[in-house]
Amino acid sequence: MWSFVNLAIFHLLGFLLLGTTLPSQAMTHHHNFVVADTPYSRLCSNKSILTVNGQFPGPTIYVTEGDTIVIDVINRARQNITIHWHGVKQPRYPWSDGPEYITQCPIQPGSTFNQRIVLSDEIGTLWWHAHSDWSRATVHGALIVYPRKKNDYPFPIPHAEIPIILGEWWKSDIQAVLNEFLQNGGDPNNSDAFLINGQPGDLYPCSRQDTFKLSVDYGKRYLIRMVNAVMNNIMFFRIANHNITVVGSDGAYTKQLNSDYITISPGQTIDFLFVANQPPSRYYMASHVYASAGIFDNTTTTAILQYTGNYTLSSSPMLPTLPDFNDTLASTNFTGRLRSLANKKHPIDVPLNVSTKFLFTLSINLQPCVNSNCSGPFGDRLLASVNNISFTQPRIAILQAYYDRISGVYGDDFPRRPPFRFNYTADIIPRTLWRAGNGTEVRVLRYNSTVEIVFQGTNTVAGIDHPMHLHGQSFYVVGWGFGNFDKDRDPLSYNLVDPPYQNTIAVPRNGWTAIRFRANNPGVWLMHCHLDRHLSWGMDMVFITRNGRTADAKMMPPPRDFPRC
Repeated sequence: MWSFVNLAIFHLLGFLLLGTTLPSQAMTHHHNFVVADTPYSRLCSNKSILTVNGQFPGPTIYVTEGDTIVIDVINRARQNITIHWHGVKQPRYPWSDGPEYITQCPIQPGSTFNQRIVLSDEIGTLWWHAHSDWSRATVHGALIVYPRKKNDYPFPIPHAEIPIILGEWWKSDIQAVLNEFLQNGGDPNNSDAFLINGQPGDLYPCSRQDTFKLSVDYGKRYLIRMVNAVMNNIMFFRIANHNITVVGSDGAYTKQLNSDYITISPGQTIDFLFVANQPPSRYYMASHVYASAGIFDNTTTTAILQYTGNYTLSSSPMLPTLPDFNDTLASTNFTGRLRSLANKKHPIDVPLNVSTKFLFTLSINLQPCVNSNCSGPFGDRLLASVNNISFTQPRIAILQAYYDRISGVYGDDFPRRPPFRFNYTADIIPRTLWRAGNGTEVRVLRYNSTVEIVFQGTNTVAGIDHPMHLHGQSFYVVGWGFGNFDKDRDPLSYNLVDPPYQNTIAVPRNGWTAIRFRANNPGVWLMHCHLDRHLSWGMDMVFITRNGRTADAKMMPPPRDFPRC
C-alpha cells in the first residue's frame, strides 16, 4: 500500500503530466492509475473508499482529438477492478473497453493492466469509471478532449472551463449495499447524499465548510463540462438566476440550446456556457433527482457560484427552483431539444437506409423467491430484462471466448424483437407478463451494417426511464415518443437532418426511443441501462460486430498483459 506521501508526490507529477498544453499533432499520453483504499470523511462519517491516485473524484485527463492514452492500472486495493472509458469508441481495440466479464476479466489485487485508449472523432467531454460491481460510485473522473486547433470551438471562447461531476455518497460500504440488495431481492438502499465535485453542499450536515465553490468575474463567459456519475438517477441541475447555453453532449458538439436548467442522465455528459451577468453576489448551483417512479433520495446537493470583488454578502446564497422530482415533461423536453451541428465543418452521417432493425423492450421483472421472503413486490425477487431476457454474467469474458473460440460461454441468438407482443405501456399489465427468462445471449452484426434499435419501455412492475448506453459506438437519436412504438406511423416523424450524436440516451417512462448507427467497429460491445441497479438486475445485452474484409476493418490482437479468466 502506498503511503500518503507517495500519493501526494504522484498527484504533483500527475498534475504536471495532465497540463492543458494542446499538441498540434496526435500524441500518446502515459499515466498511472493507482487503485487503492483511501480514508475519506463526508456527512459526519468516516470510511475507506476505493479511489484512483487517492482522489475522489479521480484525476481529470486532458487530451486532444485523435490522441492515444496509455494507462497503467495498478490495483493496490483489496478487491477486483476494471476501468471503462465511457464514450470512447476504441476503434478495433475492445481489449481496453473495460466491462467486467464482457471484454475482460477483472484486474485482481496486486495486478497491473496496461490499457491503451484510442481516440477517434470524440471531442468535448467524456469520462472514465470503474465497470466492476458498484466500484464506479467512487472510481470515476472526467476526460476532456480538446479540438486539434486551440480554441477552435463552434461557440464563443470561454474565459475558463470547469469540470463538474455529479456523484453521491453512502455512509455504508458501497459493496455492502450491492451485496445486500442482491441477496434480499429488493431495491438498494438510497445514498445518503448527492455530490457536486465530491462535496454534498450546505444543505447536508457536516458539509458546509467543504462545499465546492466556483469564483467568477462579472461579465465573463464560462464553460461547464458536466458529468453525471450518479449511480441510479437522472438529475436536474440549475444555477440560481443564470441561464445556460448547451453546446455539447457525450463527446460531440450540439446546436446551441438555451435553457435555465438541464436534465442529465447517469453516464451522460453535457457541456454548457453561462455568462456571469447577474448582480455580484453568491448563488447556489443545485441538483436533485428526476424520478418518474420508485423510491428515491429527495435531497438536494449544492455548490456556490461566487462573484469576485467587493459587495455586501447576503445571509445565504440564492437557491434555484428546480423542476419537480416527477416532472417527466421537464426531463423529456430538455433531452428532446438536443440537436447535432450538422454543418459543413461538423457533418453528420446518420444511416438513411437501414439493413438491420431491432425492437428491444426494457422491463422490470419479478422472479419467484424461495419461501416468498424476498424484499421485492409480492415477496418476489426484482430483475430487469431486454426483450424478456435477464442477462446472466458469464465467468469467462465474452471477448476472450469470441477471440479464442471457446464454446459454451454465450449463445448468439439474442432476439431481434420481443418474444410476444402485448400492450407494453398499459396502466395494468397482468402479472403473468412480469416474468423474464435468464440467459447469456449476444446478437452478431455484420461489419458495416446499418442498424436501427427502437427501445420500448414497458410498464411491467413499474414503468421508469432507462438511460441506455452503447459501448464501442455513438449513435444518432432519430426519434422518441410516449406510449407504444408504431412501426408505420412513428418513423415518418424521425429527425434525419440533425439528430443528436450520443452514447447514452434516456428512454422515457412508458415510451420509446429510436437510435441508428453503422456497425463499423469490430469487437464485442456491451449495451446496458446506466441505472446500476437495473444493470445488476440484468438489463444488458451484447453485440458482436464481425471483422470486415480489409486489414483496417479487423479487430486487433490482445495485449500481452490482458487479464484473462
